[in-house]
Amino acid sequence: MTLFNILVVNPKDYLTQVAVYQNHKLLYMISRKHSAEELSPFKTVYDQVQFRKESVLREIRNNEFSMDELKIVISRGGLIKPVQSGVFEVNDLLKQDLLHSPVGEDVINIAGLLADAIATEIPGARAMIADPTVVDEFHDLARITGSPEIKRKSIFHALNQKAVAKMHAETHKRKYEELNLIVAHIGNGTTVGAHRKGRVIDVNQGFEGDGPFSMVRSGSLPMGDVVKMCYSGQKTLDEMLCLLTHCAGVTAYLGTRDINAIESRINNGDEYAKLIMEAMAYQVSKCIGEMFAVLKGDVDAILITGDIAHSQFVVQNIIEHVEKFAPIFLYPGDNELQAMAGNALRVLKGEMTVQEYI
Repeated sequence: MTLFNILVVNPKDYLTQVAVYQNHKLLYMISRKHSAEELSPFKTVYDQVQFRKESVLREIRNNEFSMDELKIVISRGGLIKPVQSGVFEVNDLLKQDLLHSPVGEDVINIAGLLADAIATEIPGARAMIADPTVVDEFHDLARITGSPEIKRKSIFHALNQKAVAKMHAETHKRKYEELNLIVAHIGNGTTVGAHRKGRVIDVNQGFEGDGPFSMVRSGSLPMGDVVKMCYSGQKTLDEMLCLLTHCAGVTAYLGTRDINAIESRINNGDEYAKLIMEAMAYQVSKCIGEMFAVLKGDVDAILITGDIAHSQFVVQNIIEHVEKFAPIFLYPGDNELQAMAGNALRVLKGEMTVQEYI
């Protein structure tokens, strides 16, 4: 059997995950944490690429792994133009759209740039992204908003949602394309997708204020109040965008997004913390109900995933609301490293075609 070595890099707000796989075998993985002080010199997230690249290369060298053996450097996709599900090679147009995103700035946008920067240091290595957050498989009904000037966009945790859905299908000896699933990814952002026979036909746009609030995002807000706030003179455009994407949610209410610290507060009798977390679970449950309607009640399973799926308190609150809809299965964590490595391996084995970003 041919052995392929794959480097996976996954930049997040305050850490960079690094993993090396040999086919399906994980050789090593580390999460290199970055303190606020380390990142403070960088004005934008894009300025961090060189810093994070050196951090990744240092980890590889410290583990005495030969970079010459690496065939693919793969990372998450970013907020680019809508694309089909799959793997894309990092080309000049993709880099340009990551740098000048048509959607907005987020740490996810440097993922492809980081993979490319690392691949240039490795002879023969190719840089790729897999299932970016803008995978668009919507049916036409999902695009209509109520205003002809605005269309709903497909922006969600495509990489993890697809990976978990396929993993669930394989575990139950079924094909992903045979199942109707509701997948709820609960983390810093939350997206709940209706997967019909292998396609995500509807999902809340969890990046810019649609659906449940999450650890840092506002979710849907009363639009009249938002419009008045925009014209109040009290907030700038950047502050309003931050309200939607990074400066709201549980963090704004409780001053932290550390789920362990929050659960400790609840266990110690903090009724306000309990109320906020129950409200978040309540909103996730409502969104699951929406996707149940999208699939016309024909649902094989509800899958709960993401980092907050580790929280027994949150998960139990969701289960109490939706357990009558369909069987519920938990897949805690983001499963992103394994999903990216699996996509890269399929490319190397000739089982998947690399798409060109155009």
